[in-house]
Amino acid sequence: MTDISLSGLFRRFRWRVSLTFLLVVVESALGVLYPLLIGLAIDDLLADSLEGLQLLGLLGLASVFVGSARRFYDTRIYAGIYEVVAVELVERETEQAASVSRTTARTDLLAEFVDFFEDSMPEVLGALISLIGILIIVGGLSLPVLWGCLALMTLVVVIYTLTARRNYRLNAAYNDQYEQTVDVISSRNRSRYVAHFASLMRWNIRLSDLETINYAVFWVGAVGLFLFAPYSAVNSGFLEAGLILSLLLYVFEFIEWLASLPLHIQQVIRLREISRRLAAGS
Repeated sequence: MTDISLSGLFRRFRWRVSLTFLLVVVESALGVLYPLLIGLAIDDLLADSLEGLQLLGLLGLASVFVGSARRFYDTRIYAGIYEVVAVELVERETEQAASVSRTTARTDLLAEFVDFFEDSMPEVLGALISLIGILIIVGGLSLPVLWGCLALMTLVVVIYTLTARRNYRLNAAYNDQYEQTVDVISSRNRSRYVAHFASLMRWNIRLSDLETINYAVFWVGAVGLFLFAPYSAVNSGFLEAGLILSLLLYVFEFIEWLASLPLHIQQVIRLREISRRLAAGS
């Protein structure tokens, strides 16, 4: 049985997965250039030049081509990976005389790994590439705003370092309960239905509450950066109007990407727990 983990699946299908990752990197790198070219296009238009606008149009066409190619490729690659690994998982569970309930639940959990590679991993890679690119460009435009962005990023790292262990335990408890779903339904016992789904929702609420607290702390920091960036940009006195707009667009985009990372961190923690469960085979 193959190693069912993010790293294990990547090692086994590394060449196919690496190609889609490469396309994600190219697509994300192109995306980072949008705010800068928008600002340059505005300054060129104010100077009666269409050069910036033409570059912006070429960037748009390149992004459409790369993004479309990646999506066509992704769908076929990850469908094939799931077909192979799902059959192996069912065969292993059958050899161990596992219940239909557990086998069904674990094939559902396996699908989360493939979905993560197809849907979330491009977003994670895109976010990382975008964050790095944005920080480089912002640093070239305004060092004070760069320090503000780095401070917000540090806050996110601290929040999720402090809550990672609790997050893992809550996911483990939720999955323990989830694996009983088919058996509970097969029992035809209403009291078991009520108890089972009430327990599932209790664990779900606890996970959601933890995420909400983290979300609130992050957005307090984000609001501070929202206020600081335009004040610093306007008072710097050396940026043209188009570049000030570019800087603010980069800050907004930075916060948007940074806000998406916690959702993926939560998903990675959940997949680590699922990986342990599937690897144990018990």
